[in-house]
Amino acid sequence: MSAFSHLDELERIQIWPGLTAREVTGAEAMLTYIELDAGAVVPEHQHPHEQTGILLRGSVTFTIGGETQELTPGAMWVIPGDTPHDVAVGPDGAVIVELFAPARDDWGGHERLPATRVTLP
Repeated sequence: MSAFSHLDELERIQIWPGLTAREVTGAEAMLTYIELDAGAVVPEHQHPHEQTGILLRGSVTFTIGGETQELTPGAMWVIPGDTPHDVAVGPDGAVIVELFAPARDDWGGHERLPATRVTLP
């Protein structure tokens, strides 16, 4: 197994309507590249994984533990484990990169979609 991969070769995982993720997973953490459709909504949820991220493209309104902010590219966040959070995506969609620690093991049952070419911001 190689230590290297490329976004264009990673299958997409349909996590929520309007949200697909590509992931690489190590022993302790999982790095994800997430594409969100314009107007998509990720409903409030929580999980035991710490989640850190950066918005690369587009805009989102993020609520973390009751604090809400409208974010633009370059914004970063940290979500402690078991903290409720939700996201509303702006009119142009969004691309984010997030790290989950420990690695998530609950995405296995989600629909797998073919890999597609990625246009990096």
